[in-house]
Amino acid sequence: MTEPPPFAVLLGPDYAGKSSVMAQLRATVPDWSLVSVDSPFVAAEHGVLSQLKRALVLDTLPGLGTAYSADFVLSLAQTAVVYLRDRIMASRGDAPVLVDSYYYKILAKCRLIGADEHPVFAWWRSFPQPRHVLYLEAQPKDTWARCGGRPNRMEHYGARPERDAFEYFQADLHKLMLDEVRDLPVTRLSELGDIADTAREVREVLSGG
Repeated sequence: MTEPPPFAVLLGPDYAGKSSVMAQLRATVPDWSLVSVDSPFVAAEHGVLSQLKRALVLDTLPGLGTAYSADFVLSLAQTAVVYLRDRIMASRGDAPVLVDSYYYKILAKCRLIGADEHPVFAWWRSFPQPRHVLYLEAQPKDTWARCGGRPNRMEHYGARPERDAFEYFQADLHKLMLDEVRDLPVTRLSELGDIADTAREVREVLSGG
């Protein structure tokens, strides 16, 4: 595999505002390479990824533990991990490369739903590592309000999307993600602040300003 370009990762719990920050960056620094599995950032030729993501969220996750095992869910989630790695490797030029969550969040979630220490995690951890992680802070009590009480099955414990099940899951997700990046430079960003201000913080960190 060729040498990867330098890149950074924007990380944080569910509903912390990462997608909004990425969208703000796309509008203000169009020369940056912004890598995400969110549909607005996925090119038409990679449309199968969006189809798989919809199948995971709408069809597979509701059957987790009954129709589908945690290993099966992990197998679908892995398509996103490999896609992000491939997009990193394809990024070229002098502009910053920023990746939404990378494999850290998916790995942590898979552990929390029951695929703990799966052999594939060692492969993910062998992928290129970022030069910097920007961690967007958010308290579970605040993100519960932002999710509208309708989190998906990889955002809460148990079969029912209750508030306590969501908040405990998000608190554990926070710990696992930070543990996964403990050996990397991490900048922690203001909790649920103004999106434009947060995007400006990201630009300042990555530009060295």
